[in-house]
Amino acid sequence: MVPAMVLAAAAAVAFYILAGYPLLLAFFPGRRAPAVRKDPSFRASVTVLLAVYNGADFIRRKLESLLALDYPHERLQILVISDGSTDATDEIAESFRTRGVRLLKVPHGGKAQALNAGLWEAAGEILFFTDVRQALDPQGLSHLVANFADPTVGAATGELRTIDPEHRGEQADMGLYWRYELWLRRRHSLIDSIFSTTGCIYALRRELAEPLRPDTLIDDAFFSLTAFFRGYRVIFDPQAVAYDYPTAEGGEFRRKLRTLAGLWQVHLRLPQLFTSADRMRFHFLSYKSARLVLPWTLLLIAAATLALPRSSFRNVLLVLELLPVVVAMLDRFIPKAFLLKRLTSPVRTFLAMNAAALLSILVFVVSPEWLWKPTRVRMR
Repeated sequence: MVPAMVLAAAAAVAFYILAGYPLLLAFFPGRRAPAVRKDPSFRASVTVLLAVYNGADFIRRKLESLLALDYPHERLQILVISDGSTDATDEIAESFRTRGVRLLKVPHGGKAQALNAGLWEAAGEILFFTDVRQALDPQGLSHLVANFADPTVGAATGELRTIDPEHRGEQADMGLYWRYELWLRRRHSLIDSIFSTTGCIYALRRELAEPLRPDTLIDDAFFSLTAFFRGYRVIFDPQAVAYDYPTAEGGEFRRKLRTLAGLWQVHLRLPQLFTSADRMRFHFLSYKSARLVLPWTLLLIAAATLALPRSSFRNVLLVLELLPVVVAMLDRFIPKAFLLKRLTSPVRTFLAMNAAALLSILVFVVSPEWLWKPTRVRMR
């Protein structure tokens, strides 16, 4: 009796996370905030904060991308914060000094400490955070800044797209998940606010930026939620675009592991997320917290099924629960041109993300620096 009750409860929770909440969000989203008063003619002074560690392979291309932005250069301050780089990063960045790029060298201490150093030097009204690898659409910064014409907007983020014309790399396998993520951001922006931004393309009002704890894994979430809890909206603007290379084998898993470990930090360090101070509490619990709960719920379903009395019903359940694992294992051997790939790829991605969520609890027992592994990409 007890295993059956546990199984039913766990299955109900999993169903709500996977289907119930998306359906509620689609058909019964609740209140809607006023539309953002975006003004394309709005111009504020902007400081670009580019924290980088050993980014020699990308930094020249990145700085050219920043200098090609369609934004008044006299209103743009570009800071490259080198986090103790030991390759040619500093020399390349220094070669752009005559074009208005400033290099700030700090001892190696991680991205959070590098960004903290950059905050002290930032003079712009708007801070624009970006990473070394991703190229930016020339209009991307203008679109983000235009949102700050609305005084209720505290932070804004754009959309990350993959440079992957041949559909290679793990990100191609995550297409369905990423489309779902973008859909959620659009819905949450309409309701009020999103919970975190895309780390390589987001902007924040300077007065809302508070120093990060040195071991912070996801700066974009902490900066965004600081703005949110001070009464501002954090919004998603799909017109602001950054472009990334497809990740190499295993790269996407490591990135999700780091992000989800950072989500545990967010839960522990911002208890107001669970109080009435969080005006999006229902959505945060149903989306962000649920992301960490789901894999444990799936394990509970499996354990409860095994604890059921032997029967044909139990055997059927075990086969159904094992089937996604088999499908995910087969995915590696199925060519991308095969129609079956449309089924096996999402299943593999789903299981990989839940495995990353399970392992993310390592943030409590290992150094966050261990979780911060550089993402390897396929450039050709």
